[in-house]
Formats: sequence, C-alpha cells, structure tokens
Amino acid sequence: MTSPAPFSHIKIRTGAIIFCGTDVALIRRDRPGSVHYTPPGGNVEPGEDLDTALRRELLEELALGTAQASEPELLWVVDQRVSRPGSTPPPRKIHLLYRLHISEDIRAALATEEHDELEDGTLETGVIEWIDYRKTTDLPIFPPIGPALASLASPHAAVSNAALPAVTDENYTWR
Repeated sequence: MTSPAPFSHIKIRTGAIIFCGTDVALIRRDRPGSVHYTPPGGNVEPGEDLDTALRRELLEELALGTAQASEPELLWVVDQRVSRPGSTPPPRKIHLLYRLHISEDIRAALATEEHDELEDGTLETGVIEWIDYRKTTDLPIFPPIGPALASLASPHAAVSNAALPAVTDENYTWR
C-alpha cells in the first residue's frame, strides 16, 4: 500500500485571538533550537462542530468558558500546506481564527500554562503570554498572523478580507 500524498488529508483547526484591552493571549512553546507562539486552539475532532471545538479548546488550554467572553467572531482563515519532519505525509490544515474579548477580571482567573500530550506520552508545556497586539509583527507566530494582527487599527477593527495568505513551503520553513 502506498502512503497518501502530502496535503491529501485535510484538518481543520479552530483558534482564538483573545483580546483583553490591547493585549492578546498567545501560547509560547520553547523547543530545542526555537521558540514560537500559537493562538490558543486546536484541531477539530471527527464529528465535532466548529463551535464545540472552539469551546473545548478554550476550556482545555485557558480554562476559559465562552460565556466569559464576547461572542466569537471569525476574523481570519489561513490555508496551510507546509512540509514538516516526520514519516507521515503532512496534512493540509485550514486554520479558522476567531476574535473574542474578555475583561481584566476574567484574564486574572485564566490558566498561565497549557499542557499538550505528545505521541510518546510526555507533556509539552506552553506558557500563556499576554502581548500587545501592535507588537506582534516580528514574533514567530504560527500560523504567521503577526503582521495582520499588528496592522489592525484597534482590537475591534473590522477586517475587509478574512482570507490571509496561504502558508506554503515557498514562504515558510518548518521549525
């Protein structure tokens, strides 16, 4: 049996751009030789709808209930087709990034670390950092939303085009 071609399997990831004033929550992941940030979120599980996936991920990663935040608003969509190390073909991943707003009181009660179980059963710890959205241009965020985020006129600014540029092997190198 031949293995599937790269990007023939599609995954959907829901993510959250959570604003508290002008700060956004990002998860910092320290790995050998690199540091990168991700918006809170994760893959949609089989049979799960998008709202349920977003709610589940926010509870798992931040201990944030969606009733504690503004109504999620689809902000951006990012199409990822990036090769990566490993023996399995990379999936094509569609990132759906939702904007939410929370108060200072809610922020103070949220998790400060996030733990992901790796394939070998060990845990990877991510640190929740609150960063002024206007200072994200050069941060190593994946998907690479830093420039779009930093260019918002305000945390509530309307976005004229939800489709951000695709992330491909031509414009991104897996770290």
